[in-house]
Amino acid sequence: MSKVLILGGGFAGVEAAIFLRKKDISVTLISDRDYFYIYPTSIWIPTGDATMADVSIPLVDLAKAHGFELIVDEVLEIRSKEQKAICRDGEYSAEYLVVAMGSGKMKHKGSEHFLSICGKPEEAPKIKDRIDALIAKGSGKIAMGFGGNPKDSSNVRGGPGFEVIFNLHHKLKKLGIRDKFELTFFAPMEKPGARMGEKALDMMDMYFDRLGIHKHFGKKIVRFEEDGIVFEDESKLDSDFTMFIPAGDGHPVFAKSDLPLNESGLIKINDLCEVVEDSSETLENPTLFAIGDAVAMEGPEWRAKQGHVAEVMARNVAHNIDAMMQRSSIRKGYKEHINILCVMDSGDGAAFVYRDAKGGKMIPMPIVGHWMKKGWGWYCRQSKLGKIPRIPGM
Repeated sequence: MSKVLILGGGFAGVEAAIFLRKKDISVTLISDRDYFYIYPTSIWIPTGDATMADVSIPLVDLAKAHGFELIVDEVLEIRSKEQKAICRDGEYSAEYLVVAMGSGKMKHKGSEHFLSICGKPEEAPKIKDRIDALIAKGSGKIAMGFGGNPKDSSNVRGGPGFEVIFNLHHKLKKLGIRDKFELTFFAPMEKPGARMGEKALDMMDMYFDRLGIHKHFGKKIVRFEEDGIVFEDESKLDSDFTMFIPAGDGHPVFAKSDLPLNESGLIKINDLCEVVEDSSETLENPTLFAIGDAVAMEGPEWRAKQGHVAEVMARNVAHNIDAMMQRSSIRKGYKEHINILCVMDSGDGAAFVYRDAKGGKMIPMPIVGHWMKKGWGWYCRQSKLGKIPRIPGM
């Protein structure tokens, strides 16, 4: 059997390992964490409706279930011309190399003064601790938001920020102390969430108004301070606790490697997820691939990096590597699958959000939507472990 080396144990890396093994291809996966983290359901950790254990799957369990080799180590450098990864505890190479390490984060002055739901997993329980401390105090000002990357508009994570503040509203309301807290959502763009479409954007405005959540949009963030956020006009949003999701940019390891990168430091690929200097180029016998948040994803202006797109890339790469081994000319690309798809949870319900080339929509799902997302979290864990069948396309 030929061997594939996968760098990264997130949605893209794990999906690639699972589907390569389905094709009886030998796989080694390297991750700097010993668990797979289900980011979409981590939004419930800050309000105490989930724990780290609830949203984590030990990678050793996934390795046993699917038969791939697991190495827990930190990648320091990628030498693509040698098909090699230089790690803290060793060097590894293979016939095919798949980079699925995710992205880095945009740097912000005063970043020590905020926590992120989309950052390192260990930040999520810290968010809960800060919220619990304010609840114990009995009142407070809480600001939550996200930022953008002017060099790569696809690398923005706004949805989890909306979900956390909606769930926090619901928690405070249940405790009977919502009126004691000032909640504000902030973003530097004029219309955060615009990529979902105009109809969805209008509905988001209705959500904010109905829940009494203040909005602070359209001003560039200059710095974060212990007690708030300062903007370009030197105005300040006071905050006893700030949660912020920086936009993504290139992983620090990529800058130390010999990979072709765009101006934001993300790996250049073509539609087949082959690493190339020019995205219009197709290689005859590619051996280097990149998937998920690590890549410079092309497509419409509203495109967004999400877990389901990362998994499409992963399944395509598994198919394409197998096709090469079988001397088949059939290849699969990711661009035709670009869409925005999520169930935006609010604690007492959710909204179904979908966007494609034809437009966007946002459909409220009171009560049932919340349990649908809870059900998806259970499905994600059980199906990844091979305990229940996979639903086609999921």
